[in-house]
Amino acid sequence: MSIHDLTPSAIDGTLYKRFKSIDKRIVDLEASVRTTPIAGLDLSALVEKAIEIINELMRAYAEDAGKPMPNTEDPLQVFKAFVKGDPSLNAIRDNVRELVYYKNCLAEGREDALPRNPALMTAHTARHIYLYLSSRCIQEKRFD
Repeated sequence: MSIHDLTPSAIDGTLYKRFKSIDKRIVDLEASVRTTPIAGLDLSALVEKAIEIINELMRAYAEDAGKPMPNTEDPLQVFKAFVKGDPSLNAIRDNVRELVYYKNCLAEGREDALPRNPALMTAHTARHIYLYLSSRCIQEKRFD
């Protein structure tokens, strides 16, 4: 079962609605990577959008669990609050760090240190985090 298998009539929680909204943003991110020539992509903007998306994912999940979240957009600080009390959430740590690494490489003008197709990897990383957390929500019956 995936989040797409759940019927809206059976779902009325705000967590589900937040995840569906985030899913749409990831779909848009993926579409921009697929439809825009590499030379036309603003990789910095793409990475920033992906970081905003993963921050929103972590916030949505953590806030539903009643965890206080910091008033920051720093994904490493959001992640630190996100995992507090549940070490199993460390499963996405490397994905969060990967996006921060891309951002730092771009800020330092070190595009040569990025993977072969950083735009695609950025979109895939955001999607991976989404799939992991939505799967957990389904398993934990948070969407019920």
